[in-house]
This record gives sequence, C-alpha cells and structure tokens, in this order.
Amino acid sequence: MSLESSSDDVLPTLQANQLSLHVGQASDKGVKASNEDAVGIRIPSGLMLTTKGIVSVISDGVSTAENGAQASAISVSNFISDYYSTPDTWSVQTSSNKVLTSLNRWLYGLGQDYRDARRGYVCTFSALVFKSCTAHMLHVGDSRVYRFRAGELVKLSRDHSTSVSETRHYLTRALGMDVNLEVDYKAISLEQGDVFLLTTDGIHDVLTDHEMSHFLLGFMSKHPQLSDQQCEQFCDQLVHKSLQLQSKDNLSAQLLYVARLPSQAIDDVYQRLASKPFPPPMDVGMKLDGYQVTHIVHQSQRSQVYRVVNQEGKAFCMKTPSVNYLDDAAYIERFMLESWVGNRINSPYVVSIAEQQQAKSALYYLTEFLDGLSLAEWLVHHKKAPVEDVLRLVKQIELGVRAFHRKETLHQDLKPDNIFVTRQNTVKIIDFGSCHIKGIAEISTPLIRDQILGTADYTAPEVILGYQPDSRADLFSIAVIAFEMLAGELPFKGQLNKCHTRQDFLKLDYVSVYKLNPMVPEWMDKVLKQAMSIEPAFRQADTCEFIHQLCTPKQEGVTKVSVPLIDRNPLKFWQVTSIILFISLVISLLN
Repeated sequence: MSLESSSDDVLPTLQANQLSLHVGQASDKGVKASNEDAVGIRIPSGLMLTTKGIVSVISDGVSTAENGAQASAISVSNFISDYYSTPDTWSVQTSSNKVLTSLNRWLYGLGQDYRDARRGYVCTFSALVFKSCTAHMLHVGDSRVYRFRAGELVKLSRDHSTSVSETRHYLTRALGMDVNLEVDYKAISLEQGDVFLLTTDGIHDVLTDHEMSHFLLGFMSKHPQLSDQQCEQFCDQLVHKSLQLQSKDNLSAQLLYVARLPSQAIDDVYQRLASKPFPPPMDVGMKLDGYQVTHIVHQSQRSQVYRVVNQEGKAFCMKTPSVNYLDDAAYIERFMLESWVGNRINSPYVVSIAEQQQAKSALYYLTEFLDGLSLAEWLVHHKKAPVEDVLRLVKQIELGVRAFHRKETLHQDLKPDNIFVTRQNTVKIIDFGSCHIKGIAEISTPLIRDQILGTADYTAPEVILGYQPDSRADLFSIAVIAFEMLAGELPFKGQLNKCHTRQDFLKLDYVSVYKLNPMVPEWMDKVLKQAMSIEPAFRQADTCEFIHQLCTPKQEGVTKVSVPLIDRNPLKFWQVTSIILFISLVISLLN
C-alpha cells in the first residue's frame, strides 16, 4: 500500500542541499566508418537523486566482434534504465552488480546465438554513480576513469587487457565475453570541485595521462568553475586534439564537475526534519486528522501506539514519536524512516503501512490494525508447543524476514514482542525502528545516527560486540525464537543478555533443545545449534537454508546397538567363558 507523497520527504530532509554536477560529453567515429562507442548520463530529480544518484556510463564496442556497436549501445541504455528500476533500499554496489550480471548474460547469450565469436556482442564498460558524497566506480575493459583534484590527474581504473606487441592489445575482461563477469568496484569520497574524466581508448591511446592532465589544467585555469557548456566544450576539444594526433579508433569522453555536495550543516538538517510537529500524548476519545483514539495499545519512553478509527469506522494502529525526543534530529530521522521502510516491504508476513489520502498535520504513521496477540503472549499460553505448530509459525517468520533481506534491509530487533500472531494464525513482523537499510546508509548526513541494539536475549553476538552485521544476525534471532518456542525457555540457559565480550559468548553453555523437550528430534537441534553459532561464518548461509534444514527431516546413520553376548545367546556365552577359563587353567598348570 502506498503512503501519501510526503512520507518520502524524509530522505531529502537528511541533506539541506542536494548533490549538483555539471556535465558534458562528446563522441566521434574518427577515421572509422562507424562509431562503436556509446555514452550516456542521467541526472534525475527529487527523491531519485537522493536514493539512486547520478549515473555516467561510457562503453566501447570491441571491433573484433561484429556486433560491438550494438553491445555498447545496449549496455549504456539498459544499465541506466535498469539501475534506476532497482529498489531504493539497495546499495549502489548491489544494484549495479545485479544489473551488470543480467546485462552480461544477455549479451553473452546473444553472441552464442551466432555460434561465431567474431559476431559476438562484446564491449567495455565504465560507469560512475554519484550518490550523496560518494562516487561509485564500476569498470570492466580498457576504457578509463580519471579524477582531477588539486591539479593532479589520477587514473582510478585499471586496464583489463594484455599486450602482444606495441600495437596489438587484447581484452582480458569485457561485457559479453564470458558467462561469468568480474567487475572492478571502488567507492571514492567526493570533494567540491572534483572533476571526473571518462575516456575510450581512441583518446588515451594517443594522449598520455600527463598530456591529458596538462590539457585539463590549462582549460580549468580559464574556467575554474565549469558549467555544462564548458564541460561539453572540453570534451569536444579533447576529441579534436586526439584526432589531430592521428587516433585510429572511435573517440569518446565525458567530463563531470562536482559543483555542490549535500550540506553537512546539522542546523539545516534539523530545521527540515522538524518541519512537522510532534503530536501530544493522547487519551481515548481524542482525535488527530480525523482519526479517533479508541485504545492505548502501547506506551514507552520512545513512542506511543494507539488503536484509532477513521470517520468510516475502519480501525488502524497509529504510532507517534515521544516528546522526550523533540530536539533529537537522529531520533526524528529514524522515526520517519520507519514508515519509509515499511512502505517498501511487501509481504503478507510483515505489517503493512496504511494508505492516507489527506496530508498529515503532525509526525506519525498508520499501519493496518492487527487482531490477535504478540508471540510473547502466545508463548505464555503455549509452553513447549508441538513441533508442527512451531514450524508453521517459524516458516512465516522466516518469509517475513526474507522480504526485508531482499530489500537489503536488516530488521535487527527480532523478538517475540515484535512478532504478532493474528486470530487466523498468520505471523506479522512489526516495528521497523531498528532497521538497517544499506541504500540509506550510503546517504551522508551530519547526524550521529544512534545504533539501537535489539533485545540482548535475542541479538546476535556480532551486533553486541559492535561488528558490522549481515543477514546472519537476523538468522541468529530467528533461531533463538524457535528454540524458545520449542523448549519453553531461552537457549544458553538464558545467559545471552549477560554477555558483553567475545570471551563471555565463548563461555556460553548450550543445552540441547531435545533435552528440554523430548518431542524435538535430535537432527532439528543440530540445525538450531548451528544457526546460533557465536561465529556468523559457522551459521547457515541465509534464512532460506536454515528453514529448509529445520523443516527437512534428516535420516541419521543407523547405529547398531551392541547387545551383550550374554543377552543375545546365554548358552554360547557360558560355552565361550568355560573354554577361556579352561585354557587359562592349563596355562597356569604348565607354568
């Protein structure tokens, strides 16, 4: 369900001024009959500029492949369109790699249709994605990416080619060359005034880095702050200069000038975040924007949750921020991101954000109203629940968590209080206040973002120890919850919340779940124990593998129980015993 458009205002508010570039590009076929190079730049506006950034791409079709020109054109146009179609919760690296992997396989497949390598779809590819205060470089082939800063030109990319003579070079990596693709990735911190130059080999094969640096330095001495027109003028002059030096290839260049970076002034950011007032604490019967409070569901130091009904009598849950944090910009940012995240997680096992037709007069958000009880309450009434009941609920929890992970988002606070079981026995994961969103983490902000840790009884060791967690941290939490549902108590004798150092975690004593609940099969305990390994690397690769193992009975090797001979064949036992005693007696007599 979609929120009103103002719900997305949280991202632009994190930066008082948005990123601004001045750009230009030029491409020429040179002495060749056709131009196999392709270039493209897209500068989006509004929310897309914040979440996805500015993209610049340059590509050179490999001349030994008949369809190199088509490959370069496809790679530029498709990368730009597909990159902006990826979820805005994804990081630049994840979005780009997924798009390039798909693009490479498509080009490779087109080439295979001809069954002739000379007619393949092969090209170089170099791209810069400018997001917030960082440039992300993606590179494969021998096109080049340079940065010009403080009068110095630095080559950021490396050529994926090998030389067999002074005039002959062969690519070792390119798009469409192989079914598997290895892309160079680099994140570069931006400074205002940075200049980035992208070229194909028609230019840098005839101009040395020193010559290009000298040429750019001279141009910028006349134009210290480049405009779009001047950026394009430089590219035209660079192409013309290369032609004068008798370049024998297509020639393409792009120039991008960082005119402005997002503001890092905390006061500016706070003013934008605080544009909507905090609602006051409300009692039953009070109204806000036409929603009347019928019950106070939850109150804490950080927030309030109310059951409200609209004018048609439809029930919702309303979450409001606590006035205790009225002047805390980091808290306001996190609260606003809760609805932003919830609006992007589409799963029947995650509480949905409610659509609102009218503008908000205050800071709050609505979710669907859930009728049932929390998993914490469920556990009170279902001590050592039947295995099949536990598996049915844990499967749904995993599906909900998987929806977060597909958006490159960690929940980070999975616990029974944040999991709801409806009257239809459907699980709903609630509360997005501790979520870590990879794509949002890339957006620079002057705020000191508070790292809200989950409840210690359910939180993975790496989170407590301050390491950077991944999806296996949520996996750990799911395993703890599953253990508690089966055993009727927390794992490690309930000592997780007392661990503060690595040594504390290593000293934990794991008690097998089947010892606490004999109805749990031993193979299931092994799956849970692995998922709760102190070292993330020892756990299952992801929640999908965990749930598969947990729900798939494993046939343990049949161990033959050794039954004593006296029980299996008493007569034979005494016969053998008598013979042994007789032999022992004879030996003693002979001695």
